[in-house]
Amino acid sequence: MGKRPIPRTKWKVMKLKYAMTWTPRQGASGADNEISARRALELFSKWQPDPGTTILQFVGYVDSEGGVAIIETDNVEEVMAATAKFAPYNRFEVRPVLDVADWVRIAQEGISYRNGIS
Repeated sequence: MGKRPIPRTKWKVMKLKYAMTWTPRQGASGADNEISARRALELFSKWQPDPGTTILQFVGYVDSEGGVAIIETDNVEEVMAATAKFAPYNRFEVRPVLDVADWVRIAQEGISYRNGIS
């Protein structure tokens, strides 16, 4: 007999950080791109992140070709809710990330593991 699943009420809720990058989708012409950019900026001016999502940093590239946001949430559906609103105008890449101190510690544990096996 297998293990019983942990009841959901006992799950530890953890906020995760994500790096979300975006680049504008290009149309057939400069005029099409300008219309799309105008509409995307209009939508963005009305947008607010969902209540469970914190934007830790939100920056745009100086070449006007997109940007990156570092966000934190315990609900990945909120990440999709944000990207879905702008999907016709931007391509998104969303990746979970760690603070670098945690990243280094875990990488060192990986090296120790590999060094311990001959």
